[in-house]
Amino acid sequence: MAMVGLFWITEGDVYVGAKPSGLAPGVRLTPEGVVALGDGQSDLYLWEDMEALTVADVPVKSLKRQVGVVKDLALGTVMELALPMGSLGDDAPPMMTVRVESSDAEHELAAYVAAAVGYPQTEVDLSRALLTRLTQGAATMATTLAAMSEWGRAWEGSSPRAAERERLLRGWLG
Repeated sequence: MAMVGLFWITEGDVYVGAKPSGLAPGVRLTPEGVVALGDGQSDLYLWEDMEALTVADVPVKSLKRQVGVVKDLALGTVMELALPMGSLGDDAPPMMTVRVESSDAEHELAAYVAAAVGYPQTEVDLSRALLTRLTQGAATMATTLAAMSEWGRAWEGSSPRAAERERLLRGWLG
């Protein structure tokens, strides 16, 4: 499994944000449409009914965010050691909002952020463009999503480095 831009790609499955487990919220892209996963948002939104697919609340990687993550990690470790019952805080990662728009409705879906310190701005921009591309007709969606899934099935190892992630996103954009 690997993260490329805002996408978590594992064994041919493509998610926006982190791959959910259990009842956690998540969003999977399939040849049929956008699948809302998790407690309270289980649904399928078909590509042919979709006019727009966007994402909001995306944390962008910055020095301030990186320092904040290190600070929170250090504080969390101290709290775990100091309190016999463990942490008092919420350890859940931040959430993104995936918006699915059709001619008659707009649906907001939740997905966990997969990048602890945020996403590089270039990858956010390319990912948003790729989500737009997926709504530009069946042939475009099918070939783009197929390329992403095929890469996921063939990839071995962890997430590629930044330059490779950007190259992949640009390639999938065509």
